[in-house]
Amino acid sequence: MSLFRNSQWKSDPSHFGRPSRRDFLYAGWLGGAGLTLGNLLQLESRAAESQARKLEAKAKSVIHIYLQGGFAHMDSFDPKPDAPAEYRGILDPIATSLPGVYFSSHMQQTAKVADKLTVVRSMTHTEVDHSRGEHSMFTGYRPSPALVYPSVGSVVTHELGPRDAMPSYVCVPNQGSQFLGSGYLSNACGPFALGSDPSRSNFSVRDLNLPKGIDEQRFERRKDWKQMVDGHFANLERDDSLATMDSFYQRAYDLLASPQAREAFSLKSETEATRDLYGMKPWGPVLRPSAGARFLIARRLVEAGARCVTVTYGAWDTHAFHYRGIETQLPDLDRAFAGLIQDLDQRGMLDSTLVLVSSEFGRTPKVNAGGGRDHWPRVFSIVMAGGGVKRGQIYGASDALAAEPADNPLGVEDYITTVYHLLGIDASKSLMSPGDRPQPIVTNGKVVQGLLA
Repeated sequence: MSLFRNSQWKSDPSHFGRPSRRDFLYAGWLGGAGLTLGNLLQLESRAAESQARKLEAKAKSVIHIYLQGGFAHMDSFDPKPDAPAEYRGILDPIATSLPGVYFSSHMQQTAKVADKLTVVRSMTHTEVDHSRGEHSMFTGYRPSPALVYPSVGSVVTHELGPRDAMPSYVCVPNQGSQFLGSGYLSNACGPFALGSDPSRSNFSVRDLNLPKGIDEQRFERRKDWKQMVDGHFANLERDDSLATMDSFYQRAYDLLASPQAREAFSLKSETEATRDLYGMKPWGPVLRPSAGARFLIARRLVEAGARCVTVTYGAWDTHAFHYRGIETQLPDLDRAFAGLIQDLDQRGMLDSTLVLVSSEFGRTPKVNAGGGRDHWPRVFSIVMAGGGVKRGQIYGASDALAAEPADNPLGVEDYITTVYHLLGIDASKSLMSPGDRPQPIVTNGKVVQGLLA
């Protein structure tokens, strides 16, 4: 009778998919780590869904240009010539290659390549503080006191891994924000930082060449000694931190051993015509960082196989003397950004390289008493180009004073979800955070079809 019941249970379709006794025991064991049976089944379901809808990557790499401090949208991509003087500021609008679309007068070169860009004029969130705004824009999450979420570059490294000998995620010249790091993921997913400004004539990447007096043969002997020591300690104790350090060393060995990878970090082979396209000055004393050198090395890095390069440029936190800062930095940014877009397009790389220009928020619509603009996250502009993004459009709009979204507001969750979608990553997938708690890469985000080609 028991055999009959057992065979009947097995042949009864209503029982298919029910958890087995082993599942209950497994879930009970995981419950001690905070993972219930419901969590387990939910994770399995999500994994199956993720496998079923594997995304095709439109972008092989991403270049993220981060304008630190809060970039003024009304003095760049969203001028308001009909607003009162204290709102519109002192810069005149100029026509772009898109009929009826205007940028500010310091963006003459970018105006010429507007037909290759999507300018979002309706980016919005609620974080007025710099660090909170950075966390939101880099991760797709509002800040939490309990958890620091990983940046896009770190998630890309975790999900896609490195190509050849190149680091997957590079920051130029340094990691410009603590929230550009790996968050709750392993440090192995963190960025490789140049540690030096490529604008300088004596530019070199730290630790990229063997020390003086160490030839290849001596270097190989040192690697063998290290492996013996590591093997001894690995037999004594298994530790995630040891595995992380081992991955660091292996990546460093691969980089040191690859002439092609090392060459990607140098600008010496670039022609004068290319340097001029990016607005680079001849080598010599550098009074301030050059956007052109930073953007050019970013192109070289993705060309060599880097998946994500974040370039920090400028100091845009202009609470006073706002237009002095704008006039100093914006023409250099304009020339370099337009040069990057043209260079990628001419090389056939733009369609496979996602280019992003963003800041943690915008600036206040009204100029303050000190001649500056203050923090303003309620509406601001970002730029997207290449990598599956629609060419030649303005997405969304701000109101007449550039103070609020008037059409198609874009929140951080939808923005970052769309970025992941273009890179072939399902943002609804869960990663494991401390305490073995699953965390969606982005919560409640959706792909914005209006941004896609």
